[in-house]
Amino acid sequence: MKSTTCIAFVLALGAAPALAQNPEDVTGTLVLYTSQPDQDAQTTVDAFNEVYPNVEVDWVRDGTTQMMARLRAEFEAGQPQPDVLLIADTVTMEALEQEGRLMAYPEADVSAYDAGLMDPEGYYFSTKLITTGIVYNTAAEMVPSSYSDLLDEAATNNIVMPSPLESGAATIHMFSLTSIPELGWDYYQGLADQGAIAQGGNGGTYRAVAGGEALYGFVVDFLALRNIQDGAPVGFVFPEEGVSAVTEPVAILDTAENVEAAQAFVDFLLSVQGQELAASQGYLPAHPDVAAPDYFPDRSEIQVINFDPAEALANDQPYKERFADMFGG
Repeated sequence: MKSTTCIAFVLALGAAPALAQNPEDVTGTLVLYTSQPDQDAQTTVDAFNEVYPNVEVDWVRDGTTQMMARLRAEFEAGQPQPDVLLIADTVTMEALEQEGRLMAYPEADVSAYDAGLMDPEGYYFSTKLITTGIVYNTAAEMVPSSYSDLLDEAATNNIVMPSPLESGAATIHMFSLTSIPELGWDYYQGLADQGAIAQGGNGGTYRAVAGGEALYGFVVDFLALRNIQDGAPVGFVFPEEGVSAVTEPVAILDTAENVEAAQAFVDFLLSVQGQELAASQGYLPAHPDVAAPDYFPDRSEIQVINFDPAEALANDQPYKERFADMFGG
């Protein structure tokens, strides 16, 4: 049996999370660290402020790896700045939870969501589903339908991908693909033998394929699907073996100074309004009752590879070292 599960079965129906009773009573400054793209971060903050007009949001944006390097330097100095984190992956959140860096918010209304999408103790909360599949340039003669297609001669020296050493989504992709028996580490060795280049994040990978520097790559779904709507010369495939997924979790730091505003931010992202915002930004919402953008396939057609954040965290360093031995870094 494939170690995959349908989103349709991962997500369960339920009541919609509610916003805070009196949004205008929530005040002060909220410091947000996020790995969202700049435009998405700004629209998220703007939408939050429409509901919570008396909260001033100071936000800082960088890739998850770079953001965590900054935050760990702040931990070392004893001066962590953010109240709330909105970053790519649950592995990073799991590490922070195990270190006692996060504040539980068990009162958050997650009744609409499957329990598997949320930390059972309420330390972090999934806000969307961002899958990683195959992007290809439309000039490519071979259109892949599976990961194994990238081991064909047609893809030799024409593959780029983000590095797990720099990208949270790429880390989860690595763990997910190596967990599939028919792929495993042999698949990554095959990619290395194909001359695949692994460096940077998803943005650089997308630009390389869209610009024709490479014909194939692994990339998060929204980068390709959004740009296809604008006529970009790329296609996107949800491979038959399944896709990995990051869930862009949100969490409150244990050192948060404005806890009330941080909780309000969590409430907003989990609300129907917050999930509709995610859909309007081009993402697959985590909420089962909120429609995805119409250019996504039906959820029942998207297979998500099973993933255990705690297991991934336990193997994080040796897996990354193995990857670096294959691809450099």
